[in-house]
Amino acid sequence: MNTLLLHCRPGFENEVCAELSDQAARLDVAGYAKARPNSAHAEFICQEPGGAERLMRGQRFDRLIFPRQWARGEFVELPESDRISVLLERLQAYPVCGSLWLEVLDTNEGKELSTFCRKFEAPLRKALVKAGRLVEDGRKPRLLLTFKSGREMFLGVAEPDNSALWPMGIPRLKFPREAPSRSTLKLEEAWHQFIPRDQWDERLAPQMTSVDLGAAPGGWTWQLVNRHMKVTAVDNGPMAESLMDSGLVDHQRADGFTFRPRKPVDWMVCDIVEKPARTAALIETWLGEGWCREAVVNLKLPMKQRYAEVRRLLERIEDGFQARGVRVAIACKQLYHDREEVTCHLRRLK
Repeated sequence: MNTLLLHCRPGFENEVCAELSDQAARLDVAGYAKARPNSAHAEFICQEPGGAERLMRGQRFDRLIFPRQWARGEFVELPESDRISVLLERLQAYPVCGSLWLEVLDTNEGKELSTFCRKFEAPLRKALVKAGRLVEDGRKPRLLLTFKSGREMFLGVAEPDNSALWPMGIPRLKFPREAPSRSTLKLEEAWHQFIPRDQWDERLAPQMTSVDLGAAPGGWTWQLVNRHMKVTAVDNGPMAESLMDSGLVDHQRADGFTFRPRKPVDWMVCDIVEKPARTAALIETWLGEGWCREAVVNLKLPMKQRYAEVRRLLERIEDGFQARGVRVAIACKQLYHDREEVTCHLRRLK
């Protein structure tokens, strides 16, 4: 159980390797990262007993940027038949778990394995319960089985409160037909990722005020209106008529980078395609000047050194807030609905 398996968006394996290597060095955990391009996963092999567990205990999963899911364990070769017996034997060295997730990688091969996993889960779950390896207890570790094929899988565990919110880190969100663009799912996923569900009624409340920078045609504005917020939609482009008919949207034809609100708002959201350094400066201004209390902003990524650039920008934003004497909680994640970007959530603290 001294290997970490980390799921990610295909093409971002190097970023996961760089990030885990960085965190392992911070925690003084000896090991090395490896990955194949476009494989949708990376591995971190620890070189000392208990290293994987120590790394996971010392690092909050929700503070990692590029991994979608993680687990510590080992790869297991499975026979063509009687796979369950092999798994039960290997699990003797693992803790009794409180939940079971069967996962695949976000590749074409992984998608083809989904049907196999659905059929395999019921008999496996029954056998695990009968053997006493699986009990219904949310405090116990989660058993995570990631299938690379019908004959090879990663047998792993993770703490339920320190791993992904959804299997493979992929939320099952339904695109609302009324929304004018699929980008609406980015903001919905961001709320699920960054705001505990029991706080939505307080922090995403009706009649709150918000600004959507670069709003057209209104994918993110739709989410705000759906929460019955008042929205100032800032964009020189046209907004969807259905949103304008809601009576909750004030469309300002202006540049999102020069717009200034007349008075502070509860929320600012922004998904403008722009150089990330310029967007980072925008974030610092809005939160630093107190123009909004919370924000969700996407940072578009460069072609190379993406993890290093994100870290540099986040440090710059943090330094800017410190210089202003302002306390702001900052989180950053590459969400499932993101592409060449990461999503930042910022909340001004009292």
